[in-house]
Amino acid sequence: MSAIHRWALPLARRLGAGVVVLWGAATVSFLVLHLVPGDVVDTVLGPSTAATPELRERIRADYGLDDPLPVQYLRQLAGLLTGDLGRSYQLGLPVGDVLAGQIGPTVELALAATVPALLIAFVAAVATAGRGRGARAVVSGLELLAGSVPSYWLGILALTFLSYRFRLLPAAGDQGPAALILPALTLALPIGGVLARVVRQELDEALARPFALTARARGASERTVLLRHTLRHAALPVATLSGWIVGSLLGGAVLTETVFARPGLGRVLVTAVTSKDVPVVTALVLLSAAAFVVVNLLVDLAYPVIDPRLRTEGASV
Repeated sequence: MSAIHRWALPLARRLGAGVVVLWGAATVSFLVLHLVPGDVVDTVLGPSTAATPELRERIRADYGLDDPLPVQYLRQLAGLLTGDLGRSYQLGLPVGDVLAGQIGPTVELALAATVPALLIAFVAAVATAGRGRGARAVVSGLELLAGSVPSYWLGILALTFLSYRFRLLPAAGDQGPAALILPALTLALPIGGVLARVVRQELDEALARPFALTARARGASERTVLLRHTLRHAALPVATLSGWIVGSLLGGAVLTETVFARPGLGRVLVTAVTSKDVPVVTALVLLSAAAFVVVNLLVDLAYPVIDPRLRTEGASV
């Protein structure tokens, strides 16, 4: 099989699967929001507006809410296919403008949390891989605790001690780098705790493989074997979990931005869900699904770069 076909066919399958994922995300969000009790017209009018029945019917007609659900669903899909995300029922603005104004703080928070999460994972795993049971038990316990504690609870603890009691860091907002430290660490600790356990397990397995034994027989120290010969293997499970990492970052951002009163897509999503702002929720769900699809596609393409053995296996197909 030629190199072009070897890459083109799997890529086409992944893109097809990505389209199915996006369609499923749009469908599920549409159905769920229409099953939730409440009237969308109340979102359009606002909480303090007393409207006549005639005005309510006019609003339904203007937004197409008087059409049957299948018609509304097909109209929404048609708009998404043309890049039209619709208008926010609550804000009256194009959904694209609503998201564009809030995506920056969320991306900033996610990137700021990714770095310490990976740092925590690799430092903890490298420091304890191949070590005695005592050190591993202590670090594993801390990792389990970090990975099990909800991010919002960590955020509340961080605010209580580091902001309110000792006044070391800002408690809320997004003014300057200092205001980003607590939210980023709150989001990073659970992810880092889970990744550390996965990376350590991969390192322990790699240290027992023949190539590690050969390196030791040639006189390489344990530290050299760990850092030069086995650390690359730890990148594979991290790459495999990239989709989970993205999901954790996006899901954690919803709670973290709320706890620390930060702007961003998380707070937009909370407001949109509570007010049944269907176009905004659908766009956010699609954005999350698209990020998941893109990350997994990039990971699949990166596997042969990380592990050369996969190139050999692909060439023999």
